[in-house]
Amino acid sequence: MVRVAALLLAAGCLSCLAGPSSARCLRGSRGVAVAGRGPNRRVARQAPASPKYDAAFITQYLATTYERDASAACNHAITAEWEYITDLTNSTKEAIYNEASLSLAAFEKEQWDEYFQNLDPEEYEDPVVRRQVEFLLSLGVSALDEQELKDLNTYELRMQNVYSTAKICPYRKQRCDLGKEGYELDPEIESVMAKSRDYDELAYTWKAWHDASGKHMRQDYKNYVALQNKAAVANDFENMGHMWQAGFETDYFYEDMQDLWDQVFPLYEALHTFVRRRLRAFYGDKMGEEDGLIPAHILGNMWGQSWINVYDLVEPFPNASSYDVTKALMEQGYNPLRMFRKSDEFYTSMGLQSSNMSYGPKAVIEKPRGREIICHGSAWDFCDRKDFRIKMCTKVNQDDFRTIHHEMGHIQYYLQYKNQPYMLRSGANPGFHEAIGDTIALSVDNPKHLKAIGLLKNYEDSDESSINALMKMALEKVAFLPFGLLVDMWRWDVFAGNVTESEWNRHWWLLREDIQGLRAPVSRSEEDFDPGAKFHVPGSYQYISYFVADILQFQLYRALCIEAGEYRPDDPTSPPLHKCDFYNSKEAGAKFSKGMALGASVHWSEALETLTGETELNATALLEYFEPLHRFLREANGDLEAEASPVSEDDASSAATTATTTAATLALLLLSILNRYL
Repeated sequence: MVRVAALLLAAGCLSCLAGPSSARCLRGSRGVAVAGRGPNRRVARQAPASPKYDAAFITQYLATTYERDASAACNHAITAEWEYITDLTNSTKEAIYNEASLSLAAFEKEQWDEYFQNLDPEEYEDPVVRRQVEFLLSLGVSALDEQELKDLNTYELRMQNVYSTAKICPYRKQRCDLGKEGYELDPEIESVMAKSRDYDELAYTWKAWHDASGKHMRQDYKNYVALQNKAAVANDFENMGHMWQAGFETDYFYEDMQDLWDQVFPLYEALHTFVRRRLRAFYGDKMGEEDGLIPAHILGNMWGQSWINVYDLVEPFPNASSYDVTKALMEQGYNPLRMFRKSDEFYTSMGLQSSNMSYGPKAVIEKPRGREIICHGSAWDFCDRKDFRIKMCTKVNQDDFRTIHHEMGHIQYYLQYKNQPYMLRSGANPGFHEAIGDTIALSVDNPKHLKAIGLLKNYEDSDESSINALMKMALEKVAFLPFGLLVDMWRWDVFAGNVTESEWNRHWWLLREDIQGLRAPVSRSEEDFDPGAKFHVPGSYQYISYFVADILQFQLYRALCIEAGEYRPDDPTSPPLHKCDFYNSKEAGAKFSKGMALGASVHWSEALETLTGETELNATALLEYFEPLHRFLREANGDLEAEASPVSEDDASSAATTATTTAATLALLLLSILNRYL
């Protein structure tokens, strides 16, 4: 996860968009009028007054005084935030962080009032200066007054503190001393969710975490929404969802996301069907009546966003080769530092810059003892063109080996665009930042590369082992797609007022069921606040960027594979895309570097063209990558359907009743959507 400079956050450079609240609307009801669809999302306002300073002065000011002062203000705020986030219970550091945040906001507001509020970008011929002016026109949350900013900081920090310090009692000792025996999310709770196959233990752990985290932040989130929307209105947006859209610079962003989901839905549906049936074969009646949904707690992950930890239950070909290099990492004496060095070596093998400072003495790459810390992995830019750090509670396993490559992708992006002006030191859009490291991880996390670096032995390549490898990747990448979409769909509706606070949790589960195909393992009510059990919601990080990145990384990967000579799409004798490894390819590295160095200096479509030759985001590369698996899933699901055909009139009647009930439910849901949006 990228930790964007706080000043960019204050300037409104986060992004997402208000959209519909149902996958049915998303997939088929294109005629439904949705608040925020299409262009012109900013509220019309009167023409601004004449600017106080002419274009020549502003151009010089941006290159000198503002560049120096803004970088210094950002560095001060980011440093204070780092000190607090890595020592959450230190009240002195919390106070310093609050003061630094307010100081940064005051600086931004003073600059905007004095220099930027009435500027006209069209008066600037230099495209780089014009782009800075465009970004500076939005003041962001700094538009709030000082007390409102203090309150917003308080709500956000309180929610993050609840999330990061929440503990639960273990299943086998449900009355415990939390201080001495309590489980934290990382590592104990995550380990239970990943490894346990006890249906009831998983249900207990799932509920206990949601009770300990999200349930305690509902009122703060209500206050947070009100202040975020107030800031958005002050910036001439209808709500914060619309304001977040700015970072994607796409008039029809909602429609674009809709198109992408339509493209990948058949693949997700096939994967969901296959996994659901395998899980039912394992858990049996514990899963309840067949309703087409998977209980959210049995997929190996607290949020059902990654299914890789149930691979052993769904492996297509148990007798073919498969891989998990966790054992090899341990046997070869890897520790967190060595894992980071190995990741850095991949980047430098492509001729890219070393990121060794990011895991040096100032970084946090292991969970410290004696202090609370937000363990969620993140990469930090300290706004001074030289200090870049990673914060991560690294464990020696394959998943963290992959995550390290992702986080170091953020660092590499920082390094590549560090010479851009301050306001343009950012990703081409938020999805780009998340996609860079994942593009590298696609090359790293395949059998060909793992064999090359000595982490995979006795692996026999075959059609069956390829399907196994693709299944592993799909359980990470394809399984994530609907969750990557729905988190911000929920927030867009909340910000837009399309769902009342009294229905927040119900609305969350409508989305989880209808888009992701998951249901809660236990009864939920409005006493609960289940969105808050996901880090990015109390953390105020937009999430749609992960959905965009999940698509984009395959476009980037395909382009680099072609550049490296590892993949020839028009040559039937070429190895398939999923077997590409561009390790050691200086040609691929040069192409990657050229695109990353642009930062935010051009529209993202221009950066995409530099990297791939394409100007639009599309899922063709992802579908190309997974095509062999998709074909296997269609065949396997067809066979399963034949085996599961009705054997009695009672079975047939039950199936018909279920189908009728489902159709009626969907009809009512669609009517609800229509009534809300029309």
